[in-house]
Amino acid sequence: MAMSAAPVDEDGPISEINTTPLVDVMLVLLIIFLITIPVVIQTVPVTLPKVVFEVTTTKPENVSLSIRASKTGTCEVYWGLTKVSAQELLDRAVVKLRHEIDRQGGPNAPGVELPEAHIRGDINTPYRCIGGAIFTMQRAGFARVGFISEPPAGYATPRL
Repeated sequence: MAMSAAPVDEDGPISEINTTPLVDVMLVLLIIFLITIPVVIQTVPVTLPKVVFEVTTTKPENVSLSIRASKTGTCEVYWGLTKVSAQELLDRAVVKLRHEIDRQGGPNAPGVELPEAHIRGDINTPYRCIGGAIFTMQRAGFARVGFISEPPAGYATPRL
């Protein structure tokens, strides 16, 4: 309840604003925000990788895949420059991996370096196309599947 120390003129308009309800509302909002902000901000601590573009060394035994979506929405996977289906991709990957292992002396030979699969995905390709190719290559036995990307304009690759 507000009180005035000045004489009150009964006939004149009241020029004072009662700010008590405004202060009450602001205090309630402050308390609500103080309670809800820690709940909203809680996250799982995760260390995100620092993105650095590394120069890719392409070895002849590595597999180069290009993936894009056709105009009809189907996935198009290219092994080199040859378009392949999902089954052909699996068959080729198994044959390629067996050939490389046999060429290096068999699965029990010391220092066997398995080939890698390098995927170049179009920016407008749905994830199901990229994910399907990754799954197929891992199913064939490829332990390392990487992505080939294009650095942003003006990015200078540091010399090692």
